[in-house]
Amino acid sequence: MIREKIKKSAATGFLILSLLMAGKHPGVAQETAPANRDAAIEQAFMNLTRESEWHLTSAERLPFPTWHTQGMTLRNETWFLTTVEIEEQTRSLPEDSLYDRTAGMGRAHLILFDNSGAHIQTIDLSDGNLYHPGGIDSDERYVWVSIAEYRPDSRSVIYKVDTATLEVTELFRFPDHIGALIRDDEQNRLIGYSWGSRRIYVWDLDESGQLLRPEQLNELEPLANPQHYIDYQDCQFLGRGKALCSGLSNYVGPQGTRYPLGGIHLIELETFRPVWQLPVEQFTEGIRPRVMTQNPFYAEMGDTGIRFHFIPEDDESLHYIFEVVSGLE
Repeated sequence: MIREKIKKSAATGFLILSLLMAGKHPGVAQETAPANRDAAIEQAFMNLTRESEWHLTSAERLPFPTWHTQGMTLRNETWFLTTVEIEEQTRSLPEDSLYDRTAGMGRAHLILFDNSGAHIQTIDLSDGNLYHPGGIDSDERYVWVSIAEYRPDSRSVIYKVDTATLEVTELFRFPDHIGALIRDDEQNRLIGYSWGSRRIYVWDLDESGQLLRPEQLNELEPLANPQHYIDYQDCQFLGRGKALCSGLSNYVGPQGTRYPLGGIHLIELETFRPVWQLPVEQFTEGIRPRVMTQNPFYAEMGDTGIRFHFIPEDDESLHYIFEVVSGLE
């Protein structure tokens, strides 16, 4: 049974109904100025510390299958959530193999739901062995999605989904697993993080949102992620050359006990270095609690402070909403 309460673990230490009419393919009306592209989020985040007060304002169960959740973004009161449905588990391969595991089988889903949790539509983005979606981002017109093989050092396909028509456009295919995206519409580029976010790729786009230099695609050299204590799972462009990235990493204590360390970083997108780091010690309840930053994440301004959205659980998921009050005087 899934509970609608949260606990703080000391072990860390540290569209919408009107769009469903007339049998038309539902889409999302366009915004002229995304509310999240605001200096207020950046400033509010840089006022958060380990002493900040986290207030759970909502923990509503989503009334539809969510499978293994991956990334989320918000467009005009419609949520977009990526998930992977596992049909056949991967299996480990010998050390001298090209990959560390078999491809497995599954389906990649992009789920749309409204603020009440009502399901709007599910889009299947699967392509053979490419069925593992990653963290997603959005701009004024598109949601940007990566679909990869369910194994590191593999390959991906990058899509953009028109939020007005829900038309899916393939942008390019890439010879690495891309696990999270940032859509930097100020510099007109797309930024991707590899499996575990150890490698960073930057793709310049033209005015139509296509690759500016497709002939250089397979020659693109990655940048090294300068931070190492968490793996980014989901990111959100804020504007002003900054993005928020959320994630976790699992560590092993002296007694062999594994524990997840979660966090959210404000990233400066010229150097890709975090300029403000926030540990996250909020967990789900149950036999196997999960840190809130396990996969889907979104930030916006709330009534009393910055508002964070998380969907860390699989299959029967709760949509958790926190408002976090500054820890600075």
